[in-house]
Order: sequence, then structure tokens, then C-alpha cells
Amino acid sequence: MYARSTTILAHPENLDRGIALARDEVLPAVLDAPGSIGMSMIVDRESGRCIATTAWESMDAMRDSEPMVRPLRDRVADVLGGTAQVDEWEIGVLHRAHNSAPGACVRATWLRFDPAAMDRALDVYRQSMLPAMERMDGFCSASLLMDRPEGITVSSVTFDSADALAASRDEAERMRTNATAELGAEVLEVAEFELALAHLRVPELV
Repeated sequence: MYARSTTILAHPENLDRGIALARDEVLPAVLDAPGSIGMSMIVDRESGRCIATTAWESMDAMRDSEPMVRPLRDRVADVLGGTAQVDEWEIGVLHRAHNSAPGACVRATWLRFDPAAMDRALDVYRQSMLPAMERMDGFCSASLLMDRPEGITVSSVTFDSADALAASRDEAERMRTNATAELGAEVLEVAEFELALAHLRVPELV
């Protein structure tokens, strides 16, 4: 399975309009597209950064959707008042303990590896990090997206509330430190977001 993420640095005052457009127009169109298995959107209201991610059954389905998605993406970017950065990923892991509810929040972590270490990184995430995440209070779901040629991954971990996200920070930092030491990875960024939209039909992938 594959995913396309669109990152837009919006004017914060435009976020609610952009979220509404994504929910009411973009999401139904994406869900109707052949091979679509869902869409999510996370936002940082302070900075205006938002990331919309669509998930697809195959690389062909994702690529075939581009002519349909492009004008919708441009409309959302125009409403938000920013420009879109588009990235494509392989979905390495998706695990959901339960569906998210209003108030859910996400911690996203970008790491860079030697591309040759990508399969090892995937094993560490599945076998060590994911079980530890599941033991955290308020854990909802986790995913790992991979750009194999660039050696970049992004882990997104969803919690039921902002309080649960905050309570997990120390443990998340410890896990991140251990994993980067074991894998020789570089932490590119850690950021926290509100989960503004989540409608995924992606099957369990661990």
C-alpha cells in the first residue's frame, strides 16, 4: 500500500475553511477514486502547518489518481493561502488499537537512515517500538511511511487527547533515542498536531 502526503503552510486564520473544504469536497472525491483506501489531515493551529495524506491500494492507483487529485489539492492550497509540497510513500506499518475520536492528537517524527538499513528500521518499529507504544495511556494508532530511495521515514502516533499526547513525551523521547542509536539514524523533526480528519479503510499492516 502507498500514500501521498500534501504539506501546506497555511495562514492560521484560514485553517477551518481549509479543513471544511477537505472534509466536504476532497474526502468524498478521494474515497470514490479507484484503489483509494482513505484520507487523513493533521494541523498545527499555531504555525498553520497542515498535512493531508491519501492512502492507496497500489502505486498504480496512487499515480492514476493524480489528474483527479491535483485540482482539488490546488483549491485547498488556495483556500489555505499556501503552496503544496507533495511526497509519496510506501506504507510500512499501520496499526490501530481503536478508531480516533474528536480531540485526538498526533506526534509525527521524521528520521533519516542509510537506505540499506530501511528493512532493519522497519523490524525495529514493528517488534520493539510498536508494542511499547501500545502500552502508553491513550494510544490510538500508529503508522510508518517510508521513502526507501531517500532513506526517510515518518512515524505518526495518534493519541486520544492532547493530555495523553503530552503525558507520552518523555517515553517517546526515550524510545526515539534508543532507536536512533541502534539504527544510526538522524532525527529530522518531531512535531505535534491536531487530528482534523481521519477516514481510513486501510487494513491492519504490521
